[in-house]
Amino acid sequence: MELESILLPGMEDKRPLIIAGPCSAETEEQVMETARSLAARGVKIFRAGVWKPRTKPGGFEGNGSIAFPWLKRVKAELGMYISTEVATAAHVREALANDIDMIWIGARTSANPFAVQEIADALEGVDIPVLIKNPVNPDLDLWIGAVERIYNAGIRKIGAIHRGFSSYDKKIYRNLPQWHIPIELHRQIPNLPIICDPSHIGGKRELIAPISQQAMDLNFDGLIVESHCNPEKAWSDASQQVTPEVLDFILNTLVIRDITQTTESLSALRRQIDDLDNSLLELLARRMRVSREIGQYKKEHNMPILQAQRYDEILQKRISQAEQMGMDTEFMKTVLVAIHEESVRHQQEIMKD
Repeated sequence: MELESILLPGMEDKRPLIIAGPCSAETEEQVMETARSLAARGVKIFRAGVWKPRTKPGGFEGNGSIAFPWLKRVKAELGMYISTEVATAAHVREALANDIDMIWIGARTSANPFAVQEIADALEGVDIPVLIKNPVNPDLDLWIGAVERIYNAGIRKIGAIHRGFSSYDKKIYRNLPQWHIPIELHRQIPNLPIICDPSHIGGKRELIAPISQQAMDLNFDGLIVESHCNPEKAWSDASQQVTPEVLDFILNTLVIRDITQTTESLSALRRQIDDLDNSLLELLARRMRVSREIGQYKKEHNMPILQAQRYDEILQKRISQAEQMGMDTEFMKTVLVAIHEESVRHQQEIMKD
């Protein structure tokens, strides 16, 4: 993809790009108070939800069209760029008619190719940055597909927003980061800017700082953070918003690693990693050969492939050993489950033969 910079005129090309503002534009006073405080702290792009898709009916779903004059006032009086989320082609047309400088497509919308295509069609001929949040489910192809639909509409100022992925299980995060997915997105589309949304990943204001630092350590290009003049009384997502003062403190304490540093001194360590990876592959191949022999024995003795008790014993024992070696429980479980699935596949081939 031949992409152009998402930076707006007059903005410095340095990490991190900051987009900040309240979850939703509640009142003119709330918008202006928040924007003034953010502008005084150097934030250039103001964000506020005009339309707010809610999981359940009955909640505050945004003020809609009446909020646009408030955002335009932010632009006129404070010189800030203004941005908002769109979910339909009608949203796009109304946002453009009200001089919005940047838009983003939300996670619920990016999960629907038909909705993304309608938005893409409405954006043809437009020259503003368009950011695309990851779909609610961890589907990288769906995320890339949404990017491609916007690109095919002739948009070249495209960025991605990593806001985490929904999970049924209750975790520390509101949405699981699953950092490997945006990392793989960057590998496949290296020149696509990736912005982290620590507010939606964490769901709690106390998690915004550590998540933002993780994003910077992974070389993300920027942050989109929910900031409200009075977070405790916010009409939506109160628990994940911070005041402009707190946001300023978080940003000033971020450690930005030097990506221009030479990696020459890492060469010896990387060669060790390569050697260890080769050894791992050889060991896995040997393990699969043994699994095939076990499969042959089961076939000859009319035994089922899955031996649940044995599998459970291996899982518990190996995870316990891994923990003692300083490895993460969930990581080890993921590895062992993947190895077991591959072993079962090999044994299934034996059974079919």
